[in-house]
Amino acid sequence: MIELFHLKQDIPFMRWARSTIFVSVAFIAAAIGLLASKGLNLGVDFTGGTVMEIGYPGKAADIPGIRQVLTQSGYGDAQVQNFGTASDVLVRLPVKQGVTSAQLSEQVLLALKAADPAVEMRRVEFVGPQVGQELLEDGSLALLVVAMGIVIYLALRFEWRMAAGAIFATAHDIFIVLGVWSLFQWEFSLTVLAAVLAILGYSVNDTVVVFDRIRENFRKTRLTNVAAIMDNAKTATLARTVITSGTTSLMVLAMLFLGGEVLYGFALCLIIGIVVGTYSSVLVASPITMWLGVSREDFIKPVKTESGAVV
Repeated sequence: MIELFHLKQDIPFMRWARSTIFVSVAFIAAAIGLLASKGLNLGVDFTGGTVMEIGYPGKAADIPGIRQVLTQSGYGDAQVQNFGTASDVLVRLPVKQGVTSAQLSEQVLLALKAADPAVEMRRVEFVGPQVGQELLEDGSLALLVVAMGIVIYLALRFEWRMAAGAIFATAHDIFIVLGVWSLFQWEFSLTVLAAVLAILGYSVNDTVVVFDRIRENFRKTRLTNVAAIMDNAKTATLARTVITSGTTSLMVLAMLFLGGEVLYGFALCLIIGIVVGTYSSVLVASPITMWLGVSREDFIKPVKTESGAVV
């Protein structure tokens, strides 16, 4: 493995274990409170509404200008973003009582044509509330199934105390991300849900790497200081963690700043998840495991003598 640096002394990560767990529990409690009180700002994908694709032939669309026109026309809740090329625009409108999708799209097109006669309608789609509800239920089921699969995998791969620490760290990451989304009331769409599912996998992968090294240390060392064993494992995998998180972040930041509004929510969710996931794999999972009473004896297989007695 390529190492950016090699540390001669172990970093005392476990010295801050009490503080990091206190902070993590406080953030989880705050996230649950926000989700219970404010909820998520579900997008048109889940709530239903009208999706319009419009075009401005021969020139780039003025996104801020389109938003201003729609706001002045009474459609301030419309979501406007580039779609494909710079001249193509996607407009999402929530369901309005007493107005059909066809009427709503015609009214919006008339308002846009008044500002720029060159605008063209490319397509109109209507997502009904029932379809949106089905997407919400299916998305929630997908999240639940993935989470249960990860729990089963961790339970089979690690000793139960380590599995509990890894599960807590993974749940910590998801609650924090959803809590941030609830706090700022950012739109929660299907692309953001996909990012949440990706964060689940990323978080578990990072924690598994650290725990594999901790388990290896328990088996090969005669030390009995659990905190020292964990500090050594984390220090040994720190270069790998920095490289993985750094290169992944570069790719996600490129999507965040260059991918346009279509990928903005997806990339923003991923970058928050990478930061939180890296933190939890190093400073959350291991303290939970240590406080549950893990020891070297849990990883040493008893040796049987010829008489069958266990040594």
